[in-house]
Amino acid sequence: MLAFTKMQGAGNDFVVIEAEGSERDWAELARRICDRHFGVGADGLLLTTPSAVADARMRIFNADGSEAEVCGNGVRCVAKLLVERGSVPGDTFQLETGVGVLTVEAFRKGGRIVRVRTSMGRPRFAAADVPAAVEQEPPLKNVPLMVEGQTVSATLL
Repeated sequence: MLAFTKMQGAGNDFVVIEAEGSERDWAELARRICDRHFGVGADGLLLTTPSAVADARMRIFNADGSEAEVCGNGVRCVAKLLVERGSVPGDTFQLETGVGVLTVEAFRKGGRIVRVRTSMGRPRFAAADVPAAVEQEPPLKNVPLMVEGQTVSATLL
């Protein structure tokens, strides 16, 4: 049996697993559990684990099994779960991610977490950091992008 929580933050939906001490092929599990036809269905798999450098650690696996460094909407979901379950020392805590340790602050209304704030760090615009296959020097502003037969202008960061 695998216990999980299904959560969504600003339209992104996630399967969240408190993975204390359990090791497995998380990339393969992400591909299977995120499948919208044969799995639970989600944009990604979020793991919470203990951390040696922060109050908790978060790992993110996209639906294709690739591991991401950080996801703002994922941080929101993990923060709500950890604070409401009392898994972190308070409404403000340190969360280890692939980009480093983030200070996360949860805000309550009527005893429930209704908002989360964190610094996601400085934005990166280099094509290799996004990543994006474009031949343009940073900042990647007004990049033409073909979407459903129409060209739109995008800023990549």
